[in-house]
Amino acid sequence: MLKAKNQAFLEMNSEEAAQNMVGYYSTLVPIIRHHPVYIQFSNHKELKTDNSPNQERAQAALRALTSSHVDGVVVAPSTVLRVVVENLIYPVTLDALCQIFSKFGTVLRIIVFTKNSQFQALLQYAEGASAQSAKLSLDGQNIYNGCCTLRISFSKLTSLNVKYNNEKSRDFTRPDLPSGDSQPTMEHPGMSAFTPGIISAGPYGGAAHGFPPAFTLQPTMSSHYPGLVPGMPGGLAALSLPGASRLGFPHISAGVSVLLVSNLNPERVTPHCLFILFGVYGDVMRVKILFNKKENALVQMSDCTQAQLAMSHLSGQQLHGKPLRITPSKHTSVQLPREGHEDQGLTKDYSNSPLHRFKKPGSKNYSNIFPPSATLHLSNIPPSVVEDDLKMLFSTSGAMVKAFKFFQKDHKMALIQMGSVEEAIESLIEFHNHDLGENHHLRVSFSKSSI
Repeated sequence: MLKAKNQAFLEMNSEEAAQNMVGYYSTLVPIIRHHPVYIQFSNHKELKTDNSPNQERAQAALRALTSSHVDGVVVAPSTVLRVVVENLIYPVTLDALCQIFSKFGTVLRIIVFTKNSQFQALLQYAEGASAQSAKLSLDGQNIYNGCCTLRISFSKLTSLNVKYNNEKSRDFTRPDLPSGDSQPTMEHPGMSAFTPGIISAGPYGGAAHGFPPAFTLQPTMSSHYPGLVPGMPGGLAALSLPGASRLGFPHISAGVSVLLVSNLNPERVTPHCLFILFGVYGDVMRVKILFNKKENALVQMSDCTQAQLAMSHLSGQQLHGKPLRITPSKHTSVQLPREGHEDQGLTKDYSNSPLHRFKKPGSKNYSNIFPPSATLHLSNIPPSVVEDDLKMLFSTSGAMVKAFKFFQKDHKMALIQMGSVEEAIESLIEFHNHDLGENHHLRVSFSKSSI
């Protein structure tokens, strides 16, 4: 620990582990006690520690972490968080919590309820690392200045069982679920005590804890965190979080699924290109490149949740040499050209495309949504295709292949590391659904890990 310089050295047990750590946190900046931490390789090959108090504390923390290993295997952190909102002066909704917590990873399921007169939530991430990062960053934070304080702990639950999609519960992997009676069903021992309580008992149906509708959370364009009360200074609105350049987006209101994508390269962009890229984060219904402003396009997603996901992951990413700018559109849908009116193929309808990744309810693709990275995950590889075939294929576009690795237990899948995130984005666009023969079409997505 170098406290005077606000720095620290960390020695991993292998070079591969260090590379994985640096690679992972290159796209997700960790937050410790509300401060972003930047991780890079050191010139030192080995650490030597002394007996100073600072080093003793660091070594004690390391020993505590080591004790959580079982037979050399790290006990994975829980993916489910229990969130208690203390000092609830203003109401907090399920949507507001989703907006706050989705900054740290893919939220799969969420349930809100009242227990012991406290507003609480159970929230399940796709990955334990996301839950850990959210807990470190948000525990003790105020949603509004001086009130609505988040108290976060890991839940003993390993998964949440959600039967209805409404204002009390949501399963983002199951958009087909009914709205039910706005009361979540939680089938787990001891959870029968979790009753809607004050939330549903209030005289105002949609307002938590009986606040009149004027106090329900409304989106505000100026806030970093959608869902804050207009005019209220939000404690979390000023919090520095991972991917800060991607957090200042206006909230996508319910029902708005159309995105305005600008700063495109008009010489290279096509509707198909945007369909494939945005299709990583949701099912794209329609794409329109504007006739008189070809550096702008409208992308219509299947729903507002997918639109928010695509916007948060892709805004600022480089495509064809230019950073994407993405905002919610004022349009509620993308209009197709009238019959007999040609628009040079600038508008495409993909509503019935077989390439939709999320058309199957509960698809495992919901659990494998990651930010763009230089490493791509390849799947559906036929047995006859070898490493050199795939490396040569991805090199044909002029991109550089830095590394390649088949999955040890399943050669139908592999990781391929490109020269940069931009090269990986363009390779995904070009080679997703590429015909490899033997009735196998290549599936390409962004990987959470590096090689």
